[in-house]
This record gives sequence, structure tokens and C-alpha cells, in this order.
Amino acid sequence: MFGSFAKKLFGSPNDRALKLVRTKVDEINSLEEIVKPLSDTELMAKTAEFRQQITAGRSLEDLLPEAFACVREAAVRALGERHYDVQLLGGIVLHQGKITEMKTGEGKTLVSTLPVYLNALESKGAHVVTVNDYLARRDSEWMGRVFAKLGMTVGCVIHGLDDNERRAAYAADITYGTNNEFGFDYLRDNMKFEKSAMVQRGFNFAIVDEVDSILIDEARTPLIISGPAEDSSELYRAMDSLVPQIGEEDFEKDEKSKTVNFSEIGTERMEKILDDAELLKGSNLYDSENISVVHHANQALRAHKLFEKDKDYIVKDDKVVIIDEFTGRMMDGRRFSEGLHQALEAKERVTIQPENQTLASITFQNYFRLYNKLAGMTGTAATEAEEFHEIYGLEVLEIPTNVGVARIDADDEVYRTAEEKYSAIIDTVEECVERGQPVLVGTVSIEKSEMLSSMLEKKKISHKVLNARYHEQEAEIIGQAGQIGAVTIATNMAGRGTDIKLGGNEDMLIAARITGETVEAKIAEITQKIKDEISEQRSRVLQAGGLFVIGTERHESRRIDNQLRGRSGRQGDPGTSHFFLSLQDDLMRIFGSERMDGMLRKLGLEDGEAIVHPWINKALEKAQQKVEARNYDIRKNLLKFDDVMNDQRKVIYEQRIELMDTQDVSETVTTMRDEVVDDLVDTHIPPKAYPEQWDTDGLKEAVAKTLALDLPVDEWAKEEGIADEEIRDRLKDAANRRMAEKAANYGPEIMRMVEKSILLQILDQAWKEHLLQLDQLRQGVSLRAYAQKDPLNEYKTEAFNMFQTMLDTLRETVTTYLSFVQLQNPAEQLQRSEPDESEMQVTHIDPVTGENEFEAAELELDSENPETWGKVRRNEPCPCGSGKKFKQCHGQV
Repeated sequence: MFGSFAKKLFGSPNDRALKLVRTKVDEINSLEEIVKPLSDTELMAKTAEFRQQITAGRSLEDLLPEAFACVREAAVRALGERHYDVQLLGGIVLHQGKITEMKTGEGKTLVSTLPVYLNALESKGAHVVTVNDYLARRDSEWMGRVFAKLGMTVGCVIHGLDDNERRAAYAADITYGTNNEFGFDYLRDNMKFEKSAMVQRGFNFAIVDEVDSILIDEARTPLIISGPAEDSSELYRAMDSLVPQIGEEDFEKDEKSKTVNFSEIGTERMEKILDDAELLKGSNLYDSENISVVHHANQALRAHKLFEKDKDYIVKDDKVVIIDEFTGRMMDGRRFSEGLHQALEAKERVTIQPENQTLASITFQNYFRLYNKLAGMTGTAATEAEEFHEIYGLEVLEIPTNVGVARIDADDEVYRTAEEKYSAIIDTVEECVERGQPVLVGTVSIEKSEMLSSMLEKKKISHKVLNARYHEQEAEIIGQAGQIGAVTIATNMAGRGTDIKLGGNEDMLIAARITGETVEAKIAEITQKIKDEISEQRSRVLQAGGLFVIGTERHESRRIDNQLRGRSGRQGDPGTSHFFLSLQDDLMRIFGSERMDGMLRKLGLEDGEAIVHPWINKALEKAQQKVEARNYDIRKNLLKFDDVMNDQRKVIYEQRIELMDTQDVSETVTTMRDEVVDDLVDTHIPPKAYPEQWDTDGLKEAVAKTLALDLPVDEWAKEEGIADEEIRDRLKDAANRRMAEKAANYGPEIMRMVEKSILLQILDQAWKEHLLQLDQLRQGVSLRAYAQKDPLNEYKTEAFNMFQTMLDTLRETVTTYLSFVQLQNPAEQLQRSEPDESEMQVTHIDPVTGENEFEAAELELDSENPETWGKVRRNEPCPCGSGKKFKQCHGQV
């Protein structure tokens, strides 16, 4: 009670934060009359003027009012759109490195131009991150017109570009692109052998559009670049023959979370089985030497106890083919990751295909934390404010709407069975269509979309179903979902990037009717006709009540429900949102709907009758909060493990860049060689050991193997009063003389190039093998819990030890290689074996569908499937075979 009184008196924290920046809005408005009279040339010259002021020491905060006033004027001239005061408010908050929550239809794309321009003035680059290629391309061309008025260059990074095109896009003042492309470019850059071959140029400022979708939903799975690994098919076959020997009490299975692990008894039994098969190294499974064995055992266990033939997969043409759990379709070409597919192939006695190995990987959390300043915008972020603050250090501020929200949010209707629920939904859709009210129906899966679609077909109700694969068509469907009586079914409303305008989307309809051959006069006629049609349709839709949003189920996250609901009531339009639920829905089932079912039967709830009460809404919200908390824990746990790898990744990547920047790495190589000599001496001549305890024969052999030197170490040891330090110095001198002779023979310049080339190649190989070990450790470390040990702490300790071992091995390998290398043909020796991109695969698994988002890019070209076309240049013929240019056909924006 006191809290609500204080809120009325002092305002909410959100109100107080916005109050502090409102004075800036007044300042921007006061400059409008000064900026408006400027000619186009004078407006463009402002950019150079601002940059000079930054060089002279002025801060971006000092320039903000005038810079924002210039962007607003440029938008008026380029697009005919003027930023509202609330949009200026949103732009200021974004510049401060915060998240703006702005309702759907409030013009977030236009808002982003303000802080992006201001931060691009530093000439360090500014990135705008979108959820798909279509939006990146559309926004870069659309908002690019505003930036062009200000003399700023704009680049766009989408799938299918080559390195030169990417480098040019990143070199622009402002770069649009998708989260996946930005992340993969970072990983690929750190696999290059020359700094000039890298495409990115640093991480200054980024605005993430649909920030909740990218930084929360998609952050549950990492970005991975993989390549073919060494063949370990024999180990898969061996494990396949051993795992069936365990009993039911030896493992614990959880079908809900699709996991299976060895129990404590099972771990002991598996140890004995592996020991008998001579596959166990050391005394138990917890020994670090058994990381690979534990990984293979776990995957064999999953293959045998969690996956069923003809349900989860089928065997066809000597291959294991995955069956999609949602659609029941075969997913030819898709493979389970982390060796599970190979384990299934061993189980079914088919040919074991080569396993892919991780070459580089990063989570979105760790990628976006590379930026000096990060900001985000979305319609729904408040429910995840804690996560944004804890993981990214981002504060969420809610920006008021330009016009008040007039949407009616009805209480949920809860039915006993799914059949009753869907029947009520169909009745509601029919009523809306009769009065001409457009309807948007949101579902939680593709399967349920298709089921609802067939029910509407039986009733002969015309409708459209959104297919998430085709973003251009998707935008078109969404754009026209506000027409009279339109019925649209969508699976997930996040990140569409297109508003549902009541009456229809004017720009899209005009673009659809105008071709490259249409004459000017005809264009004006068509434009006016469409404007009149839409104006009439809009008034009829407004009379019918605006957009009616139907939710067919509560999502596990309140945010996704709010995204669906937010599609209605755009910019003060009327609208309604209504959720229909049943006790058979997943969320209701998980939280004990059986008890409620029994209670409703006793209360005499009739078939087809719904229960409606605000208390139910509250109870559902609490259930959703529990699921959100669980998902947050999953993401936090993933990040904790990835943070361990991230610290190591930073060290390796920084070292690589330093090496690429250095022309002469001889000092680094000499230091490595000296450390190797120190290790050899310490191993064979332990500190404080008596001369008779020295292993001089072993040291002589090790020196020959490592340094390619035949030295009389055994004779030195017999000299009167000689100490280990003198032997150490003699070895170092001999090794250094040998390398100096090589440098003199081949020429110092050639030798320096050879050293750099070998050092980079061996570093990459060592890092690749280290990543494989970390992957396998991550899979098996959960077993340590049975030994009363914390898996995360165990992972940290093991990963650190493995990293140290990798660095020791790296020093020795580089030293040995350079000691033995003979340059018959120096030019050939200097050829860098960069990873073959044709053999590399990029993977980002969609956390909801489990599909790799990049598989479509690898399909053969199909004229009827735009997803297989890759990059098509604007003036090339359209691959669909229409005979038109791409920009006049499927490439229309």
C-alpha cells in the first residue's frame, strides 16, 4: 500500500529515469527551426563539422541535441517521416547504452537512426543487428536513405557475401546485419592468417533489434563453426557393444528434458566393463585421460536408452535419418551433433559417417559483450529485465506510446478439453469474419498451426498461414493481415519487423502493382487509387473493432504472449486480445491440471463451457514465471561454462592478432625454445638432485628428439663441479646457434616468415584439439556430481589444466618443428593451410525447433524455393524464372 502511494507521489523508477532525459528532447525541438532552413549540401556538411568537433575534444553527449535534430530533418526529407518526441526519447535512451521497450508500431526502426548516426560520428563503426537477412537488407536500404542525406555510408552483411563484400560492409560508417552473420564473421576472422584478410574492424557500438529474441531466446544455443574430425568409428563400435551390458538400475532417464545419465552404481559398473575391455586409462572414469572415453560412453547410452528406431529416427539406404518430432517428416541430411549420430549409426550397424569437430564457437552472450557500448530495442523486455541487467549490464526503460493504447485485453477462457477450446476459437473467428474484423491467431507450434488451418478449411474460412522459412513472403502476409475480414495464423510473432496496418500496407500494395516498365503517370494513378482503397478499408476495420488477436495457448514465456498481444492496438488503434486455453495444454498439464479437471467436474462445468476469472490469469502468470526462471537458469548455466572457454578464447585470439601484427616472431620462438630446454633439464636433472641421480642419457635422447642436436650431454655431466645451470646454458647456446645457422642459410627474411607461419598453424591445430577436448569434458563432467563434486568447479579446474597442457605442448611442438624443418622449396613451405571453407559448416540451432538455421543455405538451387538461391545481385535475372530482374521480382523491398 505504501509502495503504491510512494509511486503516485514520486513516480516509478522508470518515470524518474525518463524525466532526466526529457530536457534533452526540449533542446532538440528548439534546434528544429535552425536546422530546417539548411540546404541539402549544408545538412550533409554537418557530419564533417561534428567529426571535427569530436577531434577537438567535444563529447557525443555535447553533440547529441544538434545531431538528433539533423537526423530528424534528414528523415523528413528522405522518408517524409518526422520523429515524434517519444521517439527522440527512445533514441536518447539507446545512446545511453540501455534497452528501450517500445510498443509495436511505435517506429523502432526509425528511432535507431538517431543513436546510430551519433555514435557513427566517431568513425569506429556502428552496427545494427536484426533477426534475419530480409530485415537487414530492408532496413539498410530504407534507413540508408536517411543516412545518405547526412553523408554517411551504409553496409549490409547477409548470408552469401564473399570476404571482400563483407570487408566493405564493415568499413562503412553504419553496418546492418544479422546476429548470426556478425558472430560467425568474428569466429572466421580469428581463423585467418593475415590481419588484412580479416573483415571486421572492432566492436564500438551496436543496437540489437528484437533484443529479447536475440539475447535471450537464441542465446540458449551457441554459434559453432565445425570441420571434419579424425575418424573414431572403432571407439563408437566398441562402446556400442559395451553399453548394452548395463541394467535398468545403472542409469537415470528423464524423458521430459530428454536426458539420460549413468547412476552411481552404473558409473562403477561401466568402469569395470571399460577396464575389462582395456579402454580405461588410469584408475577410474574421473581421470582426465578418460575424457574422450566418457564422452563416447555417454553418447552410446543416449543412443540405446533415449532414442527409438522408427520413432526418433529410421534406417534407410545405409543411413540413420532423423524424424521431426513435430511433423513426423524425415529430415534427410540433418545430423545429431556431438557424436550422437555416430553412436546411432554404430547401434544400427550402418556406415559410421565422419564426425564433425568444433573449430570455433561462441555464445551470443559473450559475442555481444565484446562491444564497448551495447543497446537494444523491442516491444517486450520488462519481464526479462533482471536477466538483461545481470548478464549484459543493460537497463530496461519503457518508453511511453505516442498515442494511448486503446486495446481491450480480455480475461483468458479455460476449457476442459482441447476440442472444446478449438471449437470456441473457430466460432470466434467466424464471428469476426462476419463483421469484417481482421483476426490474427497465434499458435505455439507449426503442427498446431496446420491443424487449425485444416479446421478453418473445413469451415471454408479463407486464411493465410505464416511459414517462418520465407521472410519476404512472411513480411507481405503480416503487412496485409489488417485487411477487412483477413484471417492469419502465425506460430511465433517475435522479430517480424513489419507492422500490421489496419486496412492494409500501402507501400507493399503499391510495390506489388508497379513494375519496372510502369510509366510515371500510371504510378501516380495507381498510388492514389491504392491510398483511397486503404483509407476506405481502414475506416471499415476501425468500425469493426480493429485487429482481434487470438492466443490458442499460453506460451511458457509471458514475453512471447505479450509480443502476440502487442500486434493489436498499434498507435492508438482499437483492438482486442483474447487467449483460449484448455486443461490439456502443455503449460496447464505441467502445473497440475488433473486436480483442476476433477474440481471443475464436481462444480458441474458443462461441455463447451469455459471458466473465466482474473484469478486464473494470475495463477497462469505465476506458472509462466516458474518456467521463465528455469529457462533463465539453463541460459545462466550455459554461460557459466562458456565463460571458462571464453577466457581461454580471448587469450588465444589476442595472441593470434598479436602474432599477425608482428613481422618478426623470432623473439617469441626463442623464448619458447628456452622454456622447452628448461622443461627438459628439470625433467631429467631434478632440482637439488645429486649428479649420480641425473638421467643424462634420457636428456641426450630428448635433446636429439626435440632440438635435432646430437650433443655430448653425458660427457658434460662427468666434468668436475658442473651444475645443471651450466648444462642448461650450453643447451640453449647450441640450439640458438643451430637456428642462427638456418637463418643464415635460408636468409633471415625467409626464416622469419617460416617461423610465423609454423607458429600460427600449430597454434590453430592445438586450439582445435583443445576445443574437442573441452566439448567432450563438458558432456561428461556431470558425472562428477556422483562423486559429490560440483561439475562447474570440476570443469573450471580441468579446463585450466588442459589449457596449461596445451600451451606446454604448443611450445614443444613449435620448437621441434622448427628444429627439424628443411626448406627445399621455401615458397611451398610458406603456403598457409587455412581451413578450407568448403569443408566448414556453420551451425546455430534454433532453441525452439531444434533445426540448424543455416541448413537452407546449403540446399541445391530450386527455382520455386527462394531459400536455396543464396545471394542474388539486384540487377541479375530472378532465379524464379520470371524473366524480370531480381529487384523487380522477388528482390523487391
